[in-house]
Amino acid sequence: MSTTAAATVSPSAAAPARDAIANPTGPRTLAEAVPFFFRQASPRILTATLALALAARLWAGAWSRWDLVPPLVILAYWPLNEWLIHVQILHFRPFTLLGRTVDFRVPRSHRAHHQDPWNLEILFIPLHSFTYSLPLLAALCYLLSPSTPVALTAFAFYTVMSLHYEWVHFLAHTRYTPRNAYYERVVRNHRLHHFKNEHYWFGVSMIGGDHLLRTKPSPDAVPLSPSCRDILAGATARSA
Repeated sequence: MSTTAAATVSPSAAAPARDAIANPTGPRTLAEAVPFFFRQASPRILTATLALALAARLWAGAWSRWDLVPPLVILAYWPLNEWLIHVQILHFRPFTLLGRTVDFRVPRSHRAHHQDPWNLEILFIPLHSFTYSLPLLAALCYLLSPSTPVALTAFAFYTVMSLHYEWVHFLAHTRYTPRNAYYERVVRNHRLHHFKNEHYWFGVSMIGGDHLLRTKPSPDAVPLSPSCRDILAGATARSA
């Protein structure tokens, strides 16, 4: 890995210099990271949702081999799920309709996150999105499952994966360096997206989607993007 690429993934050496000091109170250790994480609204909502889903699943009973299917399907699909959400929703470009600009709140929040990547207050899932994403998830689980108990299994496991996504994303924007090889790899992958080139490395908690869709090149083979902070300008320039 080149010196330039290394600088893009190190929280303490990221360029420009203001990035290294923009989060002076951010967690440095795992002991600091865990309580900070669970003080945030999004992880609390997901944790409460998971607790309710597990309680409902235990109450429903009727365990069967079908309960193994949702976790396996979700695990297999999750890398692509993250990639599609990141590319098609988070990096969504505003468009003009009948003379008015259409620009949704979630991609606006994500653009703010790119502009200030060490700001821990704006990196989590926007709270308003839970008002429609959780009901939609519940409906999909119910429609795609053979029974209500299996639907509850699917809902609970998807929530687990969502909470794990939030955790990994959070770690990638702290000064903590994971010691586990897997988490070190996915955190590095996400930091490359923010500090090397925003057109690559879209996986957050899993990077299989990047492998599948060829958006995980060698860092040395990709130029340093001038629009990592302003991804809307970068998307416009790329399509021009």
